[in-house]
Amino acid sequence: MTAAAAPLLSGQTAGGTPLAARSADMVTGIMLADIAVVILLGLVLGRLFGRIRQPAVIGEITAGIALGPSVLGQLPGDLTQRLFPSDIRPLLNGVSQVALVLFMFVVGWEFEKRLVRPHAGLAAGVSLSSIAVAFGLGVALAVYLHPQHSTVAGHHVSFATFAVFLGTAMSVTAFPVLARILNDNKLLDTRVGSLALASAAIDDVLAWCLLAYVSAMVSADGDYAKLVRVAGFGLLFTAGMLLVVRPLLDALVWRWAAAERWGQLLAVLAAGALVSAWLTSWIGVHAIFGAFLFGFITPREPAALLTSHVRKPLDDMNLVLLPVFFVVTGLNVDLGALTAEDTVAMLLIIAVACVGKLLGAIVPARLAGLGWRESKDLGLLMNTRGLTELVILNAAMTLGVLDVRMFTMMVVMALVTTAMAGPLLSGRDALVAVTSEKPKAVRL
Repeated sequence: MTAAAAPLLSGQTAGGTPLAARSADMVTGIMLADIAVVILLGLVLGRLFGRIRQPAVIGEITAGIALGPSVLGQLPGDLTQRLFPSDIRPLLNGVSQVALVLFMFVVGWEFEKRLVRPHAGLAAGVSLSSIAVAFGLGVALAVYLHPQHSTVAGHHVSFATFAVFLGTAMSVTAFPVLARILNDNKLLDTRVGSLALASAAIDDVLAWCLLAYVSAMVSADGDYAKLVRVAGFGLLFTAGMLLVVRPLLDALVWRWAAAERWGQLLAVLAAGALVSAWLTSWIGVHAIFGAFLFGFITPREPAALLTSHVRKPLDDMNLVLLPVFFVVTGLNVDLGALTAEDTVAMLLIIAVACVGKLLGAIVPARLAGLGWRESKDLGLLMNTRGLTELVILNAAMTLGVLDVRMFTMMVVMALVTTAMAGPLLSGRDALVAVTSEKPKAVRL
């Protein structure tokens, strides 16, 4: 960093003027420069991690952490603060929330019943079992962790809220990252690959429902009458989306697709996701649930046209915006704040997370007749948490459920459980190929 650049990034002009005295254009300029740094570093690390059989998201998350207090902040000169001044961070957080809402819309939209149908019974069994075991172990672990993390920013977090959140975080499987791992390892057309996708799809829907419940608990803050009101409005919102908005969207999509009004359709869907996110925030349920539900009820047909004219532009938009979400996450990760006791707790969190998902997936797979190798691979894939876990962790930070130390430990757990899948998976030749319908609906 040059001497001239340092004050610009530190929130001061060359003459030492505070950021508050800058013009709006200068503030915007610093934010845009920060976003450029984030995108480029995420791109570089994403490609580097891809060379060692890791999904690009691992490199992008690592880039966010590297730019935060855990790495860059440890160097002389308080470089993290210079690069991301306190006054700029709310702007970056705003951009990251837009990215998050659009990402959750796409996640909901990519859920396809055709993924689940060929393996409906076994996929439901694997998903429910892996969630139940991981959730139960997470709640048990909360008994040990809660006393050390029961106060966040001076506010007491109840054991019930902390335990339900921890159980939810342990239960997550990252469908988008899992699909990328399967594609990179050429396992999409194997029995374990298609079963993992179906199980993860069910897992994701249940995880977002659990998160909606946790956010309603936090919003109610011990007031059971308020909790009932939040739950009632949440159910009313869900019913309205399914019974009213979905048929209206279906008619709109077909009409505008026939007229090739793709730009207008993209704008309406993006606006719908943002409005849905606002509505659930107003109700008292986290914004990402509204965006996910809006994506869930958005029509999938005409599939080929929607993919090329709407989904691909959204994916490209997320490619640019999501790295901002990663750096906002990284700014809240502080490995230097962890004590020796925290390190032990972090190792315990990782162990419990792995045992919960591996055991919860392997046992039903073995009971259904899958071999040990396929069952083990299925467990590894269901243990992949990736970006989905970060979404839930950031929601918990926003809701005031996690302190910085707990957030840091959970982010490390998400990275470890995601990174371990690729290297430990069996080769394609060792697995049984799918003989029925292949998962054509998978979007990578």
